[in-house]
Amino acid sequence: MKDDEFRPKLGRIGSRGSKAGKRYVGQVRAAINRAGGRPQHGGRFTGSRAGHGGAAAALLRSRDRHAAFRQRRVVVKARVVKLVGKGQDAARAHLRYIQRDGVTHDGAPGELYGADSDRVDGKDFLGRAEGDRHQFRFIVAPEDGIEYDDLKPFTRRLMAQMEEDLGTRLDWIAVDHFNTGHPHTHVIVRGRDDRGENLVIAREYISSGIRERAAELVSLDLGPRTDREIEQRLRQEMDQERFTSIDRRLLSMRDDDGIVSPDGRDAFRQTLHQGRLRQLERMDLATEIGSGRWRLDEELEATLRSIGERGDIIKIMHRELTGKGFARSAADYVVHDRPEQDTQPVIGRVVARGLADEINDRHYLIVDGVDGKSHYIDIGKGEATQPTPDGCIVHVTPKNTEPRQVDRTIAEIAAAHGGRYNVDIHLKHDASATERFAETHVRRLEAIRRATGGVEREPDGTWSIAPDHLTRVAGYERQRARIEPVMVDKLSSMPLEQQVGFDGATWIDRELVSDAPEALSNSGFGREMREAQARRRQWLIAQGLAHEEQDRIVYRANMISILGQRELNRIAGQLSDELGLPYSEARPGDRIEGTLRRSVELASGKYAVIEKSREFTLVPWRPALDRHLGKDVSGVVGGAGVSWTIGRQRSGPSVS
Repeated sequence: MKDDEFRPKLGRIGSRGSKAGKRYVGQVRAAINRAGGRPQHGGRFTGSRAGHGGAAAALLRSRDRHAAFRQRRVVVKARVVKLVGKGQDAARAHLRYIQRDGVTHDGAPGELYGADSDRVDGKDFLGRAEGDRHQFRFIVAPEDGIEYDDLKPFTRRLMAQMEEDLGTRLDWIAVDHFNTGHPHTHVIVRGRDDRGENLVIAREYISSGIRERAAELVSLDLGPRTDREIEQRLRQEMDQERFTSIDRRLLSMRDDDGIVSPDGRDAFRQTLHQGRLRQLERMDLATEIGSGRWRLDEELEATLRSIGERGDIIKIMHRELTGKGFARSAADYVVHDRPEQDTQPVIGRVVARGLADEINDRHYLIVDGVDGKSHYIDIGKGEATQPTPDGCIVHVTPKNTEPRQVDRTIAEIAAAHGGRYNVDIHLKHDASATERFAETHVRRLEAIRRATGGVEREPDGTWSIAPDHLTRVAGYERQRARIEPVMVDKLSSMPLEQQVGFDGATWIDRELVSDAPEALSNSGFGREMREAQARRRQWLIAQGLAHEEQDRIVYRANMISILGQRELNRIAGQLSDELGLPYSEARPGDRIEGTLRRSVELASGKYAVIEKSREFTLVPWRPALDRHLGKDVSGVVGGAGVSWTIGRQRSGPSVS
């Protein structure tokens, strides 16, 4: 056959019945393997060196490992973040957080810097990244970072070396953090190379190459680790309750039966390994089965990593609580890092909010609970939870991962109709259902399909529902709970002490008149709440809103509404002076039309400021209004709030 001739082979696309049906990418990988492009650790092409930096990563892996062992150690955490959809909002939130207060030597906000300037504008960087498919986030933490007074020169040299390895200029910004015992640098790199193309960095370079380059630079600055330094650090690892380099070495020494027999040719190494094995034995993670022969627990690495993380959490709690004047015993610390195991809500005062995982933007709350305990709570992605300033009162509830009623209805209807579901089938099955109601079930199925592919939609819009649909839904809910494991409701933005004499309806008041008040401990925040309630009662009596009767306190029936109206009138007066417009009170049944100007935070809750042509009004806020500031809105005041329509047209989107 001549070079300019070809003979097509007809058949189904993707057919596996012939060589012609192979996926094209599979043919490419096979060709690379035949050409000798296999990675050293296996015979199959994995793509770990595909992209910029693959050659540099291969070179670094082939170096003398004994020489690398003497290098200063550097921890590098990396993440590739997609910017499509809500990614840009998340990128802005991440940038704000790494510049937060208290991260420098003197507790000031972090300063962004770049290759040529000690101060750069994060907004300019995000503006240049508009339209980028992704960005890279790195945390670079030299083990001996405390020896550096300034990490900027080190970071710039590292980024210059990365540019050389990757063969392209990089657009990056960084900020240094000195607020922990391990100084570190956050680096954000745009996902485009100097030609404007998508920047693809080889996985092997990300996983090991950057760390090796950083270790080289620190070793040049501080000198290689001496034998004495190496031995001292290894001795310190023997008794640590976390996963260590000794554990990694012991795991690599296991034979086919999973038995470890420390080598006696090196006296120091044997002493080190035996000492660590004895410590693991005390932790029930290793068992001596004969003279010098040990069996390691199958979950040794996972268990030690979990113990280490918990130890870090306890240190964070101790630092935050003692630093803010809260004397709490470590015995009263409760860690909620596995929300799926929690069933009880947590109510209390926010002591601190921070990043549990800076590279993945997972946040935590430390809450001083009314139960007398101090709670560390993993709240998931930062943007999933509203701002929670220190001192505010919150109610934290674990996300329910059980199937909802809508899921049970879908499963019931599908089971009765051959595993099929659509709006028509729903209406036929349940004559009392409306089409609008059935459409909510379709939206639920569409959300599950996009997230997990757990359901299938046929071309005619009918859904195929598997017999184990509810099990699949539970898996979908667990997946969502990993991103947002809890719901955080703000009960009051006002600190407890300010509520005692506040002329308005407070959280303390609502607890005083509640039919089911929260149980209060005699210690910690629970005791403070008891004392605050006693002082608030005396204030209410002085205001004529309560009185003593036969050794008990009787509150006026409309006490909460009186206090709420007092504060509302006071804030309305201040806004009237500010806006130059009179205030018009919104009553049930009133129709409201105007421009949504902003929100105001009252002790009784958040309110929306609706500005009309000649007046303004205040109505209870709904979270869905966040996206509509500055827009025309209309709605009808009801008993439970306002049913909103965005825009003045009747067909506009509604917010109930």
